[in-house]
Amino acid sequence: MGLMLVKRGGGIFVPPPPALTEMWENPLPACPRLTDMRLCGIGMGMTARSQEILAALLAAAKKAGADAADALFVENVSASVSYRLGKLEDVERSESADLGLRVFLGAKVAFVSSTDFSADALAGLPERAVAMAKLAPEDKYAGLAPADRLAKNIPALDLEDAEEPAPDILVARARDAEGAAMAVKGVSNSEGGGASFTRAAVALATSNGFYGRYAGTSHGIGVAVLAGEGTNMERDYDHASARHSSDLRSAEDIGRIAGERTIARMNPRKVKSQSVPVVFDVRESAGIVGHFAGAISGNAIARGVSFLKDRMGDEVFAPGVSIIDDPHRLRGLRSKPFDGEGVTNQRRAFIEKGRLTSWMLDCASARQLGLETTGHAARGTGGPPHPATTNLYMEAGALSLEALIADIKQGFYVTELMGMGVNGVTGDYSRGAAGFWVENGKIAFPVSEVTIAGNLKDMFRHLTPANDLVFRHGTNAPTLRIEGMTIAGA
Repeated sequence: MGLMLVKRGGGIFVPPPPALTEMWENPLPACPRLTDMRLCGIGMGMTARSQEILAALLAAAKKAGADAADALFVENVSASVSYRLGKLEDVERSESADLGLRVFLGAKVAFVSSTDFSADALAGLPERAVAMAKLAPEDKYAGLAPADRLAKNIPALDLEDAEEPAPDILVARARDAEGAAMAVKGVSNSEGGGASFTRAAVALATSNGFYGRYAGTSHGIGVAVLAGEGTNMERDYDHASARHSSDLRSAEDIGRIAGERTIARMNPRKVKSQSVPVVFDVRESAGIVGHFAGAISGNAIARGVSFLKDRMGDEVFAPGVSIIDDPHRLRGLRSKPFDGEGVTNQRRAFIEKGRLTSWMLDCASARQLGLETTGHAARGTGGPPHPATTNLYMEAGALSLEALIADIKQGFYVTELMGMGVNGVTGDYSRGAAGFWVENGKIAFPVSEVTIAGNLKDMFRHLTPANDLVFRHGTNAPTLRIEGMTIAGA
């Protein structure tokens, strides 16, 4: 059965294909245009009823000649405010919806996407996609996820806050964050405080029997301020995000920390070039874990462009270090109940007691390597899936921050990194940095305009985590100490 667009009383009704009729009870209501979100129930409610539209698109794609297909619907509502020097600067709100259809014709694949939900636009998508697939080059690794790997149960992960904050609440959060930062003695200027809220929903359907939907929210607060005058100015910031407002740090706390961090950076010194232990603050330590994630991505491994490509099963981190990806973390900022191909996902240790145990794979990279997907596919509506982490973190160690630096006679505590001088093929690492010098186990004075360098293979092996892991972002790590890095200074 194809995509039938039947006029009813001036509206459009999209009936489901007979084979999938038992999967839902209520048809899409009649409405003049499917883009009229309020009339059709599409806006932040459409994905709850998206099964009808996605199934009809898949059936139409099959009728047009596709061997297989999948369809993805994403909708988003976001609001944000900015507040600077005691005045409201911006209030923004946006609503969007996007539909993507992927079709397979033998070993050929094509993608089409649309933000137009009119009857004509929907009716044209499947045939256009199949026509594009006929012209596409063959990709022997492309294809739907195997039916036996598709998620059968959708876990409840508590990702969605029931209430959206009113605009005046967002304004108060931004105002209070900036006010608390400006109240710190010595802070002289502000780049502004901001607050935001997002609600997003995702629905995925495949022609081999999968349908899943989930939604989530995110609250955010941030502020950046400056201290000093002329050429002797320093800047710092703080920010926080959470799925539920009840988990969000207070605006006053965020502002105070931003102000105190800025003042602490005043009158930085230069240091000479040398090799010393480098300690990565929790704001920057997650980047080390992120570089590891890039090195085990199935795409990089399959192309042979990763410095870890031949290290499966080896001890690549210091003994005792473990790195976990947990897609089912309750209220996790990147939690999701299934991956971007509908595959069952689960907690996985990529590094277990220092040893590399798994690549990060979607279906295509898994086929290329002769392996099975690890359930790490991510995707948008206009392109193919790709491997990506969810809630990735390095487990905490045993030492406090004070104990971690206690025996450092000369060292560097990094609080800000700049530039992207990381070579994923060789592991070479070189980035601009600012922070604080460590002398005899204590923070001594601020430092700026230095470069830190090493190689990730050596850095991983000589790494010690502290015990201060906090889940604040999608990728997290405790404070990290790495031995023998090179400091290029004055």
